[in-house]
Amino acid sequence: MQEMDKALTDFIRISAAYLGIAEDAEGVTAVESVTGTESGTDLPLAYVIAEDAEVYADTAESVITAISANSAITLSSLSSAISTCRACRLCETRTLAVPGDGVENPLVMVVGEGPGADEDRTGRPFVGRAGQLLDKMLASIGLSREKNCFIANMVKCRPPGNRNPSQDEIEACFPYLQKQIELLKPKIILCAGKISAQRLFDSSLGMSAIRGNFSEYDTGIDGTSPIPLLATYHPSAVLRDESLKRPAWEDLKMLRSKLEEMGLNFGLL
Repeated sequence: MQEMDKALTDFIRISAAYLGIAEDAEGVTAVESVTGTESGTDLPLAYVIAEDAEVYADTAESVITAISANSAITLSSLSSAISTCRACRLCETRTLAVPGDGVENPLVMVVGEGPGADEDRTGRPFVGRAGQLLDKMLASIGLSREKNCFIANMVKCRPPGNRNPSQDEIEACFPYLQKQIELLKPKIILCAGKISAQRLFDSSLGMSAIRGNFSEYDTGIDGTSPIPLLATYHPSAVLRDESLKRPAWEDLKMLRSKLEEMGLNFGLL
């Protein structure tokens, strides 16, 4: 009986550690939490740091390697793998993974941050209010996901409470984005929001410092040229703060000018 009690106690302590719950000196439990950036929801610290979280067996790299071993990897086979991925804790709370949406061989690849509630429900990126604004922004310079763009996110599953994805979640999912870029071969990559901008620009600066200038994304593949890289504010940020409309429009004009400079004819409006 004592052994059973000890096993139950150990189980409770392990579970509490995973959830970010710790006992204080008087035996009272306390939950460390972080406030979600958009929803204001308090989330267990374990969701952000997860030092005691489960170690997932299948990494994105191993999934991609397994696909490649059987046949040439395609955008379709990669999307299928993403839809069942269990490389990080986000798989436990998602409804649907969101691989991406758009055309193959796009002029522009838009990389956002992570799916929201509407995206989690439909399995498609940028379909809520922010997505509707993104579509209008792209259309203003003759672009769309239907004819010349591909839209994806840094992480393919919705972070609980619409919080920012944690660094370990971003890194767990990044090989999928790398492989998408390799397969799609976009002429330009547009980062929508700070999360994607910081990762692809390899910068810790804020958006006001990153945006406004082109950088380059090096695919690391022999014989391929770096891809021009531009950042702009996330559409959800523009919805919250109308003062960002003007700089976002300036970014779009820079994107349009770069496409023209590259000699790409895409029916500008």
